[in-house]
Amino acid sequence: MLYNLLHSPWQCDFDSLLLLLQEGDDVLLLQDGVTAALAGSEKLQQLLASPATLWVLEEDVMARGLTAQISTNVSRLSYTGFVTLTTKHPQQVAW
Repeated sequence: MLYNLLHSPWQCDFDSLLLLLQEGDDVLLLQDGVTAALAGSEKLQQLLASPATLWVLEEDVMARGLTAQISTNVSRLSYTGFVTLTTKHPQQVAW
């Protein structure tokens, strides 16, 4: 399953998202969801501790001026990579 986190983790039911994540899932942080990848944040630590693979959309990081603040433990994707994730996961949930 692909979970797309579009909202700030402080403005959504982030804890419920964490409960749903399973091995083989991918989480893509995009739009305001990229703030969940801020280095040293509690939200980032929770995501990294989950069984899912974590990604962040590079274009949205740059648009928000957060390039230097995003953790190096999170893989960055271009829009092409985003398309690849969507073809890998026919089922997706926007969060």
